[in-house]
Amino acid sequence: MVTVADVRPLALTLPRTTEHLIRDRVKFRVGSLVYVAFSRDETTMGFAYPKEERAGLVAGDPDLFFLPDAADLRFNWVCCRLDRLDRDHMTELVTEAWRMVVPKFLARQRLGG
Repeated sequence: MVTVADVRPLALTLPRTTEHLIRDRVKFRVGSLVYVAFSRDETTMGFAYPKEERAGLVAGDPDLFFLPDAADLRFNWVCCRLDRLDRDHMTELVTEAWRMVVPKFLARQRLGG
């Protein structure tokens, strides 16, 4: 099981990331763009993800992934259950979410390719 305490050290190593507590929810963002956010009870994590790929992600593992509320479907966002997420997968999801909100040159500098 992944927790906020597992995500924090990774997120804060990613350039330009800041942590915020907004309405009792921990969020990580670059500038004004949130790329990871936790539910108030910290049982789920939402993260930036391409709209055109999220249906496939959810269909591939519906026990882990789910779509956000209808009001948030307009955003590039998907959610997961933290009790089903392992650390390796979390690392990939958080890093790729960060990549979506930073300039391409910065992502290349940090992650290559």
